[in-house]
Amino acid sequence: MQKFISLLIILVTVKSPLTAQTLGRETISIETSYGIIKIKLYEETPLHKANFLRLIQTRFFDSLLFHRVINNFMIQGGDPLSKKAQAGDSLGHGDLGYTIPAEIKTNLIHKKGALCAARESDDINPDYASSASQFYIVMGKKRNLEDLKRYEDRINKSHRDKCAGEFIRSERGQSMKQKYNRLKSELKTDSATMLNLEIDALINAEHLKKPLYTFDKNQTEVYTTIGGTPHLDGTYTVFGQVIDGLEVIDKIASSKTDLRDRPIKDIRMKIKLLP
Repeated sequence: MQKFISLLIILVTVKSPLTAQTLGRETISIETSYGIIKIKLYEETPLHKANFLRLIQTRFFDSLLFHRVINNFMIQGGDPLSKKAQAGDSLGHGDLGYTIPAEIKTNLIHKKGALCAARESDDINPDYASSASQFYIVMGKKRNLEDLKRYEDRINKSHRDKCAGEFIRSERGQSMKQKYNRLKSELKTDSATMLNLEIDALINAEHLKKPLYTFDKNQTEVYTTIGGTPHLDGTYTVFGQVIDGLEVIDKIASSKTDLRDRPIKDIRMKIKLLP
């Protein structure tokens, strides 16, 4: 299945929740026909950092494509099938046969220039495990307060849906679901409705064990002044930040694409570890 993204230190005087201490010692460069992007990797995501560096050391990424780009959203690459892809081939399905456990940190957010791990969709990947090789870099755009409120609601709904899925898969959930289906088949509508309300209350109780998600002051400042993709916070692992080359991301994201968001003209990459 395609690894799908539910479609840094920047030199500005905005206070950011990302401090120098969050960045790893390793700096990598992504060379493209549009220019070079330099990225620092985060210390707080050691599994993702180690995996990415190992792939770089084996030159895995050399000649792979940025196979999916969406203007004002992100640029995505790392599909091993893209190296020898022909024009028009559908990409985004390739993997390496393993995943990386999620390392989602509240202080590592989807601001412009964030390096993030792609992954399978929530319905088959409720633990948000990351693709071993596919990644995306956030372009995003500036948001207003009304946008952020909508994204908070979206993130909270996503968490509730996750709780619902976990409950339905549990032994108790399966038993109550079977009873509900039996009551429905017997046309005992009132009893089925009462049972459904009980199920809903149990899911809500589990959902509310975790405080409702809200953007803090620093996040709000970043997203309204620098920009990003705030609705992805809390569900995808962010493991690095662009420190030079944001304009290259903008150029790649602005390239002409087909109906699958694949650039018409191939954009290949070469990634290396800088001294």
